Amino acid sequence: MKLSVDDVRHVARLAALRLSPEEENAFRGQLEDVLGAMSELATLPTAAVPAMCYVQGDGGATRADVVQGELGLEKALQNAPARVGSHFAVPKIIE
Repeated sequence: MKLSVDDVRHVARLAALRLSPEEENAFRGQLEDVLGAMSELATLPTAAVPAMCYVQGDGGATRADVVQGELGLEKALQNAPARVGSHFAVPKIIE
């Protein structure tokens, strides 16, 4: 499937991306490859394949919820980039 640069710009706008002209051309080729592969898949005979709700076919693996005890303050915050007392510190986003 052939795409125009306008098609790539439209997809970039939907994804909130800003692309340079070089990136637009590179992505145009990559998107054409992806859509070509999807077109190829669409030609496969799938009439005999039953519909599934889950990729795994069995509804996915499940396990019982088991209480394993508290994590603890120090362990919970050990990888925090910043902390204030017993809390995570996050940058202010509202001015």
